[in-house]
Amino acid sequence: MPPRVLSDAEIQSFRDSLCRVAAQRFAESGFAGVTLRSLAQELRVSPMTPYRYFRNKEEIWQAVRTDAFRRFGMSIEAAAHGIGCPLERIQAIGRAYLHFAQTEPHAYRIMFQLDPPDPNEDWDPLQEEELRRGWLVLRGAMEDGVRAGLLRGDPDELAHLSWISVHGLATLHLAGRLRLGRTIEDLVEPVLDSFFHGSAAPGSMSDGGRR
Repeated sequence: MPPRVLSDAEIQSFRDSLCRVAAQRFAESGFAGVTLRSLAQELRVSPMTPYRYFRNKEEIWQAVRTDAFRRFGMSIEAAAHGIGCPLERIQAIGRAYLHFAQTEPHAYRIMFQLDPPDPNEDWDPLQEEELRRGWLVLRGAMEDGVRAGLLRGDPDELAHLSWISVHGLATLHLAGRLRLGRTIEDLVEPVLDSFFHGSAAPGSMSDGGRR
């Protein structure tokens, strides 16, 4: 009897389950520490089952990483939506960034802390698009802030500086290195405020989104 043909919904459901398990395993063991056999064991299926949905481990990695960037970008878009004041929007983006790192640590590590299987390999176009999703929201807020006279400097540089600030805090938190009397919750607002103090346009009187 030939194998039953799976519906599109069944295929997508298994792909989602496999990616969910793989995300945790990649984050914990790195790319080299994960095998398709171990993923199959975790899902309680035969060792050959993953090959019905993905060609190899590299394709699973790409799917997991692309999905992480997609969910991250969506969270940034949602946080910024409807906020007119550029400084308030930047604050909301920063909080959303750190919230994602706290609530989805496996995805965050795969996005920003783990090396890809082949560092010289070109990014998948869809993954590149999802990477830029959240970035464009942040960069747009910086451009609006400069245009409104609230921030000084180049929007691209300002976006990178703010990214560096929140990424540093997220990385220290995920590495368990915030052990000197302050937690990530204690430092979220000071980190955001320090960016505004260093980047405020002369006379703007910006104070964390207030003039």
